[in-house]
Amino acid sequence: MSPLRLIVAHWPLLAVCALFLLAGALMLDDYGISRDTGAQRGIGSVALDYLAGDGERAFDRLPRHLDHRFYGAAFEAPLALLERIPGLEDTRDVYRGRHLLTHLFFLAGGVFCYLLVLRLFNSRALALVAMVLFLLHPRIYAHSFFNSKDVPFLAAFMIALYLVHRAFRRDTLGAFILCGVSVGLLVNLRVMGLVLFAAVLAMRALDLAFAGSAGERERALLTGGAFALAAMLTYHASLPALWTDPVGRFADAVRAASAFPHGEINLFRGEWLFSPDGPPFDYVPVWVGITTPPATLLLALAGAVALAGRGLRRPREIFRNGPLRFGFLLALLPVVTVAAVVILGSNVYHDWRHLYFLYAPLLLLVAFGLRGLTASARGTMAANGAYALTGMAVAVVLVSMVRIHPHEDNHFTVLTDRTTPERPGSRYRVNYWNKSLARAFADIRATHPSGSLFVALPPTFDEVVLRIPPDERERLVGTRDFRSGERNVLVFPDPEACALTSAPPSAIVHAERVYASTLHCVVEPAAWFGDLRRRALAAEPLIRSVYDVWRDGRILTWVRDGCPLDDVAGEPGGPRFFLHVTPVDADDLPRYRREEGYRFDNLDRFRRLAATRIEGSGAARIDGNCVAVVVLPDYPIAGIRTGQFADEGVLWEADVGFGEAAPDYAAARREALASEPVARSGYDVHLDGRALTYVRDGCTAADADARFFLHVFPADEGDLPLHREAYGFDNLDFTLATRGARLDGNCVAVARLPDYPIATIRTGQYDGTGALWAAEFALSEGE
Repeated sequence: MSPLRLIVAHWPLLAVCALFLLAGALMLDDYGISRDTGAQRGIGSVALDYLAGDGERAFDRLPRHLDHRFYGAAFEAPLALLERIPGLEDTRDVYRGRHLLTHLFFLAGGVFCYLLVLRLFNSRALALVAMVLFLLHPRIYAHSFFNSKDVPFLAAFMIALYLVHRAFRRDTLGAFILCGVSVGLLVNLRVMGLVLFAAVLAMRALDLAFAGSAGERERALLTGGAFALAAMLTYHASLPALWTDPVGRFADAVRAASAFPHGEINLFRGEWLFSPDGPPFDYVPVWVGITTPPATLLLALAGAVALAGRGLRRPREIFRNGPLRFGFLLALLPVVTVAAVVILGSNVYHDWRHLYFLYAPLLLLVAFGLRGLTASARGTMAANGAYALTGMAVAVVLVSMVRIHPHEDNHFTVLTDRTTPERPGSRYRVNYWNKSLARAFADIRATHPSGSLFVALPPTFDEVVLRIPPDERERLVGTRDFRSGERNVLVFPDPEACALTSAPPSAIVHAERVYASTLHCVVEPAAWFGDLRRRALAAEPLIRSVYDVWRDGRILTWVRDGCPLDDVAGEPGGPRFFLHVTPVDADDLPRYRREEGYRFDNLDRFRRLAATRIEGSGAARIDGNCVAVVVLPDYPIAGIRTGQFADEGVLWEADVGFGEAAPDYAAARREALASEPVARSGYDVHLDGRALTYVRDGCTAADADARFFLHVFPADEGDLPLHREAYGFDNLDFTLATRGARLDGNCVAVARLPDYPIATIRTGQYDGTGALWAAEFALSEGE
């Protein structure tokens, strides 16, 4: 077919491509830069350096704890090559180039979706609808600019599916070799591509089993072997980390992928989950359901039903090379993959982005469903009506995307869990890429045309570089360079913190909302922190130490006058705050804290990740005075332990009890004195069920200030929390401030014991000079 006839025949495809290219060019700078961009750039750069002669030394620049050696560079290497083009030196241009190439590859995936549907059903209208639906998934569309790993894998998966179908349709050696090359590159991008590798071999094995002649069996063996060899050679050739030890390093790569060490916190149905623990069985289906347009889900379901009906009528076709078997492959891929994720406890987080590639078979099921509806419709008008309804659904999605642009990556559908009046962002994770600062910095520049911009909590400066011309970047300063000044502004992750701390009217508060989900705020720190400090100094502090600490409702404020800049700056290895919050009821702790065996919530460095929707913290140095603030969790708190630490250890620490729903210590003392103690020393220690009560009559303030240690040795060391296994005992240290009280000169403390069988308990008190007293006793539970 001549080029002209080809253009005429496929002008709708070319028109759609032109529209999406124009839209992508206009929106290229709108989506910000993800926090993973730096690591992804490193993968591509190291691959090029390896090829340039650095060899294994190049891998030393990659983070070994995540084993980025086995992150395929089939897509990142071309992006890194872009950065080395002469004349492309400005970081802003580099990121724009990365966004452009990533988006173009996504559009290529849409074109191959069109071509595959056209091959399956010989309908340009159906192929065009499938392509548009593929490109207009709100979250995936936004990711197609800044996510250079999950979206390229999705596009490559669609391309590989096209070549798989082509190979089985043509059944030639060349077609299977090309298919093998595509699958090898797919596995390079993500080891999860092995699912398609296994599917192709399984279908070729079925062809071998149902072959009607020796020639068919010979062709099935030859083409299947050629596919497998091409895939393996392509994968190994495109991953330099395998070159020195192909077999051993491949096993390491599979292990790294199956037991990914990185831990993230997922907010799912209003509960925080620790990703390495594996997702609940409904994690992926729920995320797909609340983020994918409902029309797409309904059409995919219709496609699955249509395939099932046809399979029941012609069961033998399921096992023979043809459209029905390919359709069943598409239906099985999501089911088998999701089941494997749940059974293996795979480390998935940040909605279902690791499985975005499943949108490719899902979209092809949509084509089967729409084909079934139009084929069963009586007359052309009915078929056109089905297309018209689909077009209306596409229009609804498009309007929704325009309305929340450029935050389509936080899109939720009408199927989102709305059983409570709270916004979706309080039940499901939003803004996990930390990209919402983009709009904030645009507003900051407009509001503050001159002066420094203090960047407190962005993912990296890369986020703002994309939007700020080179001649204005000198205005950006980091935490180590912060100085007071009326033109400085401070960025926080959540304006709830600003509201809860009663930011003064002079503060500039900017809240950006996505589906009513608050993402960040901006204030003038000189006014805000100055007001916090004045209000704190007007009351008595909870703690007097290097920093004085005040409490105002759910807000803690730390103040230090005359402090050095580095105390807030957080130089590498320098002072960092810690904050351990002990709840009255341990069940109030986030699930991942409970499952790890912790009995306190760790808010070190003032990062809130707890069972509450409020996030927000920060610190600043105003006129030589250091001020820090954090929003506490909203559960009843027994006490806190806070201070600062550095590489050399704890610099200062202090404990204080809050007494929210605290035990009745007077009653506990009376009940304890009615029984014989299990130990007599500095304190008498009484055992009552699963609690120890410490009693000392006539104790002094110094006695009360000393820390208690409580080391519990279980009967079975397998009962120890994971973070205590190396010690051989459970450490439940506490203070009188957090677990007790001083009543009329008498000290009383109550410590709950773990619910596993206990062999021995060792307890006592210590201070800076060492142990003040100690006692050890055995329990019959250990017998």
